[in-house]
Amino acid sequence: MRELYKNKKVMTIISSVIIVLFLFVCSFTTIRSGEVGIRVRFGKVIDKSTSEGVNFKIPFIERIEKMNVKVQKVEVRTASSSKDLQEVEMSLAVNYRIDSKKAVYLYKTVGTGYEQVILEPAIEESIKAVTSKYTAEELITTRSEVSAKCMEELSKKVDKYGINVSDFNITNFNFSAEFNKAIEEKQVAEQKVLTAKQELEKEKIEAEKKIVKAEAEKRANELKEKSLTDNIIKEKFIEKWNGELPKVTSDSNIFDVSSLIK
Repeated sequence: MRELYKNKKVMTIISSVIIVLFLFVCSFTTIRSGEVGIRVRFGKVIDKSTSEGVNFKIPFIERIEKMNVKVQKVEVRTASSSKDLQEVEMSLAVNYRIDSKKAVYLYKTVGTGYEQVILEPAIEESIKAVTSKYTAEELITTRSEVSAKCMEELSKKVDKYGINVSDFNITNFNFSAEFNKAIEEKQVAEQKVLTAKQELEKEKIEAEKKIVKAEAEKRANELKEKSLTDNIIKEKFIEKWNGELPKVTSDSNIFDVSSLIK
């Protein structure tokens, strides 16, 4: 009987120790770097977040929900219409982070599903509002500007919840087959025009070269003619004259050589 009592006492002590250890373990939660803890007591959110490290909580009465405050990325595929009523499909990548100071408010008003409840619908609404102000061609040529406008529009919608957007990227545009064909034909036409302009410019340059060359030759001939003075002609005649006078002469072709042989 005494042994039975003794065994029961030992079992009670062991059970008590186990319970105490269990309660001790359940009384602490570790908040890692890049997280913030939301303390909930009997289902009610306490208006103060917990910091990184080991945090105490009352077992079975309190729990601590963890929220990520690092930079996160959400990817969205959506469709919209351009200013010229072209259907356009887009792939988007948005970087954001939760403001740790507003994490409690975000949890109270939205919960942990803020991406599906707040962020993704706001992204779709923002992209549709912005793309409706640009033609399909402008969406392609001014993509960075469109992204900046979308980011500005999105920030207005989610800043109040403590969601800070740090980057908004349109990773891909996809238009209808008809529009793609029209763009391709336009590019081909523009290339032909450019080629024609280049050929015309080349022909113009060649024509100018010929004109310059002709002017140079004309100028050279003029200078050459001016250099052929009477004295030079006479000197050339003397160099080749054999000393004999012409046997047949007339008044019109008598050449006075007396002045040359003096």
